[in-house]
Amino acid sequence: MISAKKSALFEAGFTMYLTPLIRFSFSRILGQGVKPIPDKPVLFIANHSSWWDGLVFFYLNRTVWHHDIHMMMHEEGLKKHSFFRYLGAFSINRQKPKEILTSLQYAEALLKQGKSVVLFPQGDEFHLETRPLAFQAGAAYLIEHCPEVPIVPLSFYYSFGHQQKPELWIQQHQPIRASTLEHMTRKEKTLYLQQLSTEQLDSLRNTVISENSETFYSLGRRRK
Repeated sequence: MISAKKSALFEAGFTMYLTPLIRFSFSRILGQGVKPIPDKPVLFIANHSSWWDGLVFFYLNRTVWHHDIHMMMHEEGLKKHSFFRYLGAFSINRQKPKEILTSLQYAEALLKQGKSVVLFPQGDEFHLETRPLAFQAGAAYLIEHCPEVPIVPLSFYYSFGHQQKPELWIQQHQPIRASTLEHMTRKEKTLYLQQLSTEQLDSLRNTVISENSETFYSLGRRRK
């Protein structure tokens, strides 16, 4: 497993590159419920359909949450883009069961140290409209081992609207307390989070299609 080597200096420098990149690449970035989370740490989960997803998490953390955030990332991808280690990324190799456990135990240790962790429970990157989302059991494992840590599901939806550049719509769910899931088995916890995330993503998709942005607000400068 490849561990994180987070650097505050590198993160600050990378933010100077990432912020204009994000704002330039989308015609608008709209959020609903995307706000600071006083609980620290938290376990963030989200659907995974785009190369942008991890960068969007870093952007939201620098502009909204301000947590000490770490992210689980495919080992192959982290080897290819090793600089992500300095932003808090660590690896998982789903081809090796023992290494999966090692990565989950590493994430558990981070949470117990007060650091927030990002997981993409689908395990891989899938098309935005793939259903079911088919979550892996990693999030449920962390819920069981860190019951004091709330879970915050997010949904990302990328869409081409009336501008040359795509739009990014983001919906943040209110924190879920592990105590509400304690009566469930690990499989039941996984299915619960999968269903909740699917319903949230489908609701967001319907909002995007209807172009009903009244309850959303800008998370970045709008560009023509």
